[in-house]
Amino acid sequence: MVKKHCTFWALLIVSVFCGATKAQVLTKPYSQIEGGIVVIVPHSLNGVRLVRLQPVNASIIHVTLTPDSAFNDSPSLMAVLQQHSTTKFSIQYSNSEVALTTDSVKAVVDVRSGLISFYDAFGHVLVKQSALPYSAFTKSMYGGNSTYRISQYFDSQNNEAYYGLGQHQQSIVNYNGRHVDLIQNNTEVAVPFVVSDKNYGLLWDNNSITTAGDIRELQSLYALKLYGKGGQQGWLSASYNLKNNPDQKIFEQPISELDYNWLSDMKKFPYKVKMEDAIVTYEGAIEGDQSGLYQLQVKYAGYIKVWLDGKLLADYWRQPWNPATTILDLNLQKGKKYQLKMQWVPSGSESYLGVKVLIPAPSEVKNTFALSSEAGSTIDYYLIYGKGADRVISGYRTVTGKAVMMPKWAMGFWQSRERYKTQDEILNTVNEFRTRKIPLDNIVQDWSYWKENQWGSQEFDRTRFSSPEGMIKQLHAQNVHFMISVWPKFYEETDAYQAFDKDGFLFKRNIANRQRDWIAQGYVSTFYDAFNPNARKAFWNLINQKLYTKGIDAWWLDATEPDILSNASVTDRKMLMEPTYLGSSTQYFNAFPLQNAKGVYEGQRTVNPNNRIFILTRSAFAGLQRYAAATWSGDIAARWEDMKAQIAAGINFSLSGMPYWTMDIGGFAVEQRYEKPIGTDLDEWRESMTRWYQFGAFAPLFRVHGQFPYREIYNVAPQGHPAYQSMLYYDKLRYRLLPYIYSLVGATYQQDYTIMRGLVMDFPHDNHVKSINDEYMFGPALLINPVYKYGAKSRSVYLPQSNGWYNLYTGKYYKGNNTIEADAPYSQIPVFVKAGSIIPFGPDLQYTTEKQPDHITLYVYAGADAKFTLYEDEGTNYNYEQGKFTEIPITYHQSTQTLTIGGNMHSYTGMLKRRTFSIVLIKPDDAKKLDFSQKVNTTVTYTGTELTVKL
Repeated sequence: MVKKHCTFWALLIVSVFCGATKAQVLTKPYSQIEGGIVVIVPHSLNGVRLVRLQPVNASIIHVTLTPDSAFNDSPSLMAVLQQHSTTKFSIQYSNSEVALTTDSVKAVVDVRSGLISFYDAFGHVLVKQSALPYSAFTKSMYGGNSTYRISQYFDSQNNEAYYGLGQHQQSIVNYNGRHVDLIQNNTEVAVPFVVSDKNYGLLWDNNSITTAGDIRELQSLYALKLYGKGGQQGWLSASYNLKNNPDQKIFEQPISELDYNWLSDMKKFPYKVKMEDAIVTYEGAIEGDQSGLYQLQVKYAGYIKVWLDGKLLADYWRQPWNPATTILDLNLQKGKKYQLKMQWVPSGSESYLGVKVLIPAPSEVKNTFALSSEAGSTIDYYLIYGKGADRVISGYRTVTGKAVMMPKWAMGFWQSRERYKTQDEILNTVNEFRTRKIPLDNIVQDWSYWKENQWGSQEFDRTRFSSPEGMIKQLHAQNVHFMISVWPKFYEETDAYQAFDKDGFLFKRNIANRQRDWIAQGYVSTFYDAFNPNARKAFWNLINQKLYTKGIDAWWLDATEPDILSNASVTDRKMLMEPTYLGSSTQYFNAFPLQNAKGVYEGQRTVNPNNRIFILTRSAFAGLQRYAAATWSGDIAARWEDMKAQIAAGINFSLSGMPYWTMDIGGFAVEQRYEKPIGTDLDEWRESMTRWYQFGAFAPLFRVHGQFPYREIYNVAPQGHPAYQSMLYYDKLRYRLLPYIYSLVGATYQQDYTIMRGLVMDFPHDNHVKSINDEYMFGPALLINPVYKYGAKSRSVYLPQSNGWYNLYTGKYYKGNNTIEADAPYSQIPVFVKAGSIIPFGPDLQYTTEKQPDHITLYVYAGADAKFTLYEDEGTNYNYEQGKFTEIPITYHQSTQTLTIGGNMHSYTGMLKRRTFSIVLIKPDDAKKLDFSQKVNTTVTYTGTELTVKL
């Protein structure tokens, strides 16, 4: 592992403590360095010895803390900044405080305690380090390397809200008072970046497993006082009945904890009953010795129901091979017993159930937000100031890299399936889409296109894919792109394994364990070490030679946690990737997906610098956006509660600084009743797909994927069915919205914009929106309200404080700061347009490049001034990085009711020099439907020079 040892600080400390007088120390307990200052803390409150502050720009301060006499700096994997900046700053020292001040931010270090406080330019507190008596550094060792477990507490302001932290599945948006584990898992994504609604963010530069928020350890169920169903204290009563004969009890026992959390825990299940045959009921009572919020974390696979005092709190299901985690909030009164009942029906011989509890926070940590990581030589983070979440996220991208632009075709519709087994299945699917005139831009080949024993060969099985090159040419001829699944996994039988093994590029523990996977009789495999730059190059060279040269358009990087052995414990997972090229797997655990994507991005950009790269990856880490990578939410289940959970998952992933997110529309894994649904199950399946599809049309990426039953529109329902008609409507609407959507894509690069927007981003002064987890903005204009309840014909919608809102479909006007019961017929989800919006709609399309957008309809929603910038470029290359794009500013002035289409800014080869704009004005007293055949207010011809229209 490469390290830079900074002996300067050791010499500085010696001069202060050994060669300087006490008066000298008190006069100047800091030293100015290139790009910042170092403050010496003789008697730290929590073990900090040196504090280093380095402005990145006027709004970002890089903070590094160490308990040692020198900084032991390792190269950052997430940050891409140069070592020193030229940002102007001043230094003041008085009353034992050292202050570093830029034009926007002031950081103050208390020399007596080592605590840091941050302020904006007006002296308003952003965040202060907490004055808690804790150790920021605890010595540890991993893989023979000495390190520290590190922690930092910050005081929360009144009613402060916290967002970001990656992607999680508990339907929580605001993490104030929550315990958030940042660990890469299928469906859970760790990104150590948090955005506060108090105009700042914290980027925690650490690659190890991290806990954020309330970092106290979750406790076993027996942290509560437990009572059996007969009233005995000390346990709950567990009864095991036969699944196929629920009245037949097999076994009964007391239990005080539930910890079937990992594959290795399966042996704990009572030997007297087979897990796959059982229904298990846990019942009794719980009691706490203090009043407050008890957060019950339930990890489950199979069916789980939870009741408290007879009230059903949870009724969930998750496939057995990929458990989910939910949080149940229990508001308990001190000394009061509450009847608790849980019913678990395992799905198969390997199902999971674990229950832990976070007890009410003690007063000293109740109003704090903390970060704690397993391993690090220093505490290393960036304080990012910004007036609003967009500016904070812009600061994050300043540190970690721009979100490079995706190809325009990626904004169209993607069809995927687990899996297309033959070449003919892919071609027939595309033919069906084109015949039925269902818009489509991308089809995806999932895993196992290779021969059974050739995982990692990256070679098609020619008995099923006789001519991959010819197949891809046919797809391209039909204006369809082709994405392929590539795993970092290698079977021993492959030539690629032998080559990578020879060069030392593989993690070998799974090989030594002779652990077999789940394919047929099982094969021994492992993953490559993506932390090794030469291994990354070898991986790219392999997929370039075997796949990219055949015409592949995009990469699906699956299992990038890395998922070497599913459902292994955290300890086992770390052992399976020990050691990494850079050092201990503990120290670098969370960064694998970043390094894996880096190798593919850099490799393709070297081989073909013209075509935009597109990567879809199951996991992510801070900085992923610079590698043209989007993330999907993993192998979620096809349940209504899972659909709802994706709303918050996508919001917080986007607030983590990464604008491209998607999900398996329809959910990946289905209950057995859906595999061949009939009757009421078929009805529910079709409605679920329809509602999910409606939601997905307004996600950054519009992608259908899942197991059987097949997810193509025509396989969900026949053409005349309401499900078919609704899905087709939203597919077509997505393509009509391409001028709007692609302009948002342009803004993600040009202005560091975010497409899927938590309501706090656009309505920061509306306290009602802080914890809303089922609504979001899609760009600046559209308020999206997915329907996630079976049979619902309406849903409650909060319309944030603004100048008003319009129903997208009818044009009806509503006041802001208003909760309504919005119509939600089978065919539609509620979508509202903010007053003071301009939405450009393009032509009816079958694929993104079918027609030039030479006729755009501008829907102008009056009630406030409005603006929108129409962005266009060449769509598939990187010329935009050299300024080859156009931006047309469009503004509406409410007082004069005039629309101005500004002069065309910039240019590119092939740009439209003449186009038509049709304008539809919608006002509170003049509702107009979303109807592209209706009479417009006016039509103008635009040739690139500014024009103004009176409406």
